[in-house]
Amino acid sequence: MRDDVRRALEIGPESTVEERTIDITTTGRRSGEPRRIEICFYRFEDAIYLSGIPGPRKRDWLANLVADPHLTLHLKHGVTEDLPGVATVITDPAERRRVCSRFVEEFNERNGPGGTWPRAVLEEWVQASPLVRIDFVGEG
Repeated sequence: MRDDVRRALEIGPESTVEERTIDITTTGRRSGEPRRIEICFYRFEDAIYLSGIPGPRKRDWLANLVADPHLTLHLKHGVTEDLPGVATVITDPAERRRVCSRFVEEFNERNGPGGTWPRAVLEEWVQASPLVRIDFVGEG
């Protein structure tokens, strides 16, 4: 992996929303067609994750990855690169709690008191947020 790409993926708690914003392309579970959306990514330990605000409805991108875990992660701010990967949906409650605890902490720090988003609650994220780890294909 190129050094500039590696640096773009090495986000931390201080990283801006823009630095975290990427696109992903999944394969539509019914149509078989490529589906591209904008999403934020997270870094925990040495892995890249996709997650989101908890909600009652399963995200289409998550359902697509359950049906076919292959995706392309598109870096687009500062560095432009398309990275093929495979998603692993994280369903184990203990693992979800371990990983989401950091994401909730970062989310609340970035949002600050009186921010535009409600304060994130760990148990809500554990129960109702999408969570997948991305492993890059051909990473060397």
